[in-house]
Amino acid sequence: MCLVSFKMEEEALQEILPCSNCLKLSSLWMSTSKSVEKVHRGDQMDGLLYPAKKIPPMAKSDTEQEKASENVTSSKVDPLLKPNIDTRPGSLSSDFKQKVVNILLKYSSGLWANALPKLYQDTYQVKFPEDILNNLELLSDVCIVDYVSEVPRKAILYAKPQRRIDENLNVTEKVQRHDGGKATAEQQCEEAKDQYPENITVPPLIIPSEGSVSVMVLELKNTNEVLIRYVGKDYSSAQEQMEDDMKAYYSQNSTASLAQSLTVGQLVAVHAEEDAWLRARIISVEDNRIKVCYVDHGFSEFVESNSVYKLQKQFNSLPFQAAKCKLAGLEVFCDDPVLVKTVESQTCSKIFAVEILEKSDIPLLILYDTSGEDDININATCLKALYDKSLALHLQVDALYTNVRVTSVFSDGSLYCQVPSKGLSRLSEILQKLEDYFHYKQTSDFNVSLPFCGKICLFPSKGKWARVEIRIIHTRRALDVQFMDTGTVATVKVSELREIPPQFLREVIAIPPQAIKCCLADLPPNTGMWTPDAVLWLRDTVMNCPEFSMKVVKQDDSKGIAHVYLFAPENFPDMDHSVNRQIKNADLWKHQKDVFLSVSPSGTSSTKVTSDAVSAQQLTSGRLEKSVSDSAREPSSAVSTTDMPPPLPLSKTGELMDVYVSVACHPGHFIVQPWKELHNLEALMEEMILYYSRAEEKPVNIEKNKLYAAKIENQWYRVIIKGILRNGFLSVYELDYGKHEFVSIEKVQPLMDTFRKLPFQAITAQLAGVKSQQWSEEASIVFRNLVEKKPLVAQIQAVNESTNSWDRKIVTFLVDTSLPDTDIWIHDFVSQSLVEFSKDD
Repeated sequence: MCLVSFKMEEEALQEILPCSNCLKLSSLWMSTSKSVEKVHRGDQMDGLLYPAKKIPPMAKSDTEQEKASENVTSSKVDPLLKPNIDTRPGSLSSDFKQKVVNILLKYSSGLWANALPKLYQDTYQVKFPEDILNNLELLSDVCIVDYVSEVPRKAILYAKPQRRIDENLNVTEKVQRHDGGKATAEQQCEEAKDQYPENITVPPLIIPSEGSVSVMVLELKNTNEVLIRYVGKDYSSAQEQMEDDMKAYYSQNSTASLAQSLTVGQLVAVHAEEDAWLRARIISVEDNRIKVCYVDHGFSEFVESNSVYKLQKQFNSLPFQAAKCKLAGLEVFCDDPVLVKTVESQTCSKIFAVEILEKSDIPLLILYDTSGEDDININATCLKALYDKSLALHLQVDALYTNVRVTSVFSDGSLYCQVPSKGLSRLSEILQKLEDYFHYKQTSDFNVSLPFCGKICLFPSKGKWARVEIRIIHTRRALDVQFMDTGTVATVKVSELREIPPQFLREVIAIPPQAIKCCLADLPPNTGMWTPDAVLWLRDTVMNCPEFSMKVVKQDDSKGIAHVYLFAPENFPDMDHSVNRQIKNADLWKHQKDVFLSVSPSGTSSTKVTSDAVSAQQLTSGRLEKSVSDSAREPSSAVSTTDMPPPLPLSKTGELMDVYVSVACHPGHFIVQPWKELHNLEALMEEMILYYSRAEEKPVNIEKNKLYAAKIENQWYRVIIKGILRNGFLSVYELDYGKHEFVSIEKVQPLMDTFRKLPFQAITAQLAGVKSQQWSEEASIVFRNLVEKKPLVAQIQAVNESTNSWDRKIVTFLVDTSLPDTDIWIHDFVSQSLVEFSKDD
């Protein structure tokens, strides 16, 4: 017996062991070396146990397999219980068989058949067909079935032995015994030695899980088989160090011997070009010419036998560094020659940042080129190679276009237009096909389960389906998309998106975006920026008119934008009555003067205006001309309590409270959030994103010390206005995270009542147990590294109350309980650091 599916309880062990000698085998198991893979089932942990060096039986002939099947099924299974299924191996899909083989290849010592369904479901998230366990001969063409019990399910499955290996370490040939007999243990051992003379084991490559991940692309056959090498301390750096050590060892150690009896599959050290020493696996042996694949670099070549050496044990500890991955969003078109060529030219021998979407044997990745000012999504960029170029619209300078529709206007004055074209007609046709298709289908069957940036999918808009590309993922529920054919950007729920049905995918992808980015030529006039008044005028003018005429005067290919003149149909082509001239002549470009903050002796800040309330239109980048005396200023503490959230409840003095440190300046000032409320805060943030992304923007009266919602780096926060600055900017305080930020007036909206129910989560804190002082930069850095962005335990010593909940301050101890054996009191560590700093001084 080579494999035991076990539970730690003795009864379960006896039940699962497939022989009468359970106690003997269990004691043997306790005394021998083992390999264990953990399998979780709810709160109980099971395991798959197997000897590390057991050799599988050789494959029987097809005739023998059939006879064995007949004997087992006829004598060991009640005929009434036999499943009514096709008993031929060919009746199962090749994809299903390949998945089974992939699992079995991980268990060289065999796998209990009754453990296969659980592993299959955990690996592929698909239920295993249980009937197959009653007729394991359905798998006989891809694995060896070793019956060891009266019950058919109590059999051991082995992947069939592999003999020939291609350049990418894939199986290309299976070898079976022809003598009709089952190999003895001695024979199996000898054959294993022939196949892998050194019996070398190398640990598997672990996909990086923390921090930013980078890879170098080595080569690709298709986009589902991209050969990469991870870059980093434990990967490429460790590989370089190992190869340096190999060079030193083989160059200086005279006892290093040439490899003997070279065989396919053997791991060796190769003295390659430029005096490099590399690990390799032998692919084929032809006289003195050996074909090898370099397991850390991914390429193969022929070498002379006198350059192939025995791989020493000290060079077995590093996993093989060449690994395969799949590129997300390109799977369906993985073999398309145009796409493969594009990906190859864009990626090979280059280093990229990656986003890992799925961790599996072949992980699913997105590659990002971060070498320029903007990060470029390589997957999305290469997908454009599938565009049908005959459907792309190329605007010509000095050309005139009619029946143009403006589809969106942005705050910088840029706009998107649709021009009648072959591509637009083709898009209408395919979207109508999709409409007809979904009319008879349950659209929930096409929900997007794995959203990622650059993914193209469908979104219902105004009663029709529209193509959208995912741009930013905020949370598990909310993300930003750009409508490919109108240019509009919106925040939507993930649940509203739909996958493109496979039969329409190529047609949908082939049509280039039908929204053309433009800007009005010769605008804005001498100001360098658009005012909100000008943007609103432009939106009202162009969005309420069904069509325009357009003249292209310049094409900026570097920015992908056309400079145009727009005309209402009745004014075409009168330049003086163009939209450009109308908006230029309108009184919309006057910027208000700057607003300055003054600081009173008490430390409260105020703005020299007639009152603390100013409108967004007043404030946009200007100074308000009127001023008032200091007596008219309102103190910063005077905040209206109307519709204020309830104060955040705190633990009693001396009690413990789980917290998360969101900001840490120094021991005298840091921000904590109650750990148990973080999920409520996350839900609130999601709802704010979804609400404000769809709400109509309104002019806002800005008042100091009042509550608002502010958009900061694509998220919406609850803030209080602390100051009104020049050029249309505000100083705000994030009430849930404790950060001070500057934000444009255009990014501020009223805080709706529904978002005023959760208490503000940021608690200002001071570390107990240390003396208040002017904290040095060194001490601040030490403290920040100890606590910031970490979950800790707080023991509150004192609470300094205030009228406003965000002005409350606590004095608290902090304890790091992440270590298994000891708790770290942060104030002790800080005090010790201060002593060390004073010694250095």
